[in-house]
Amino acid sequence: MSRLTPAVTDSDHILGPPNAPATLVEYGDYECPYCGMAFPIVEAVRRRMGDDLRFVFRHFPLTRIHPHAQHAAEMAEAGAEWGKFWQMHALLYQNQQALEDPDLLLYAAQVGIPPEEAVTALRTHAFAPRVREHFRSGVRSGVNGTPTFFINGVRHDGEWDEPSLIAAVQNAALEGSRR
Repeated sequence: MSRLTPAVTDSDHILGPPNAPATLVEYGDYECPYCGMAFPIVEAVRRRMGDDLRFVFRHFPLTRIHPHAQHAAEMAEAGAEWGKFWQMHALLYQNQQALEDPDLLLYAAQVGIPPEEAVTALRTHAFAPRVREHFRSGVRSGVNGTPTFFINGVRHDGEWDEPSLIAAVQNAALEGSRR
């Protein structure tokens, strides 16, 4: 049984209350078609669970098979710098077939990142260390593909269709609320 390393901290990208009885962590890649399929499922789980769920996203770009994933993750981090991580995150998944640098710059403008800041972020790879930090934490946690989910710190190796993931998170929430 793989455990999440490191545990969730304030430096993570988090939606939901810190005291939620269930925490769902996803390691994802913006160019991965399976992550694209998981995006609306995670959104449905979040809606269903409400304040009983804390959702965390960490980058795990599989650059050998997804050549645009690294820059997409860096642009998501640029979004975070401007308080727009979740808006950029959604745009990247909703536009998975268009992740070339000009597309990323367009998405940055749509969420309100100044164009010169977005260009600089991509050109200098200013956010590559943050993406690399996420990737390394995934490797330490036993991640070898995307999406990979952890529920309350334990790797979820079961199905991740909507009913299965909701059931797994609900069970974790029940156990978490008993503690």
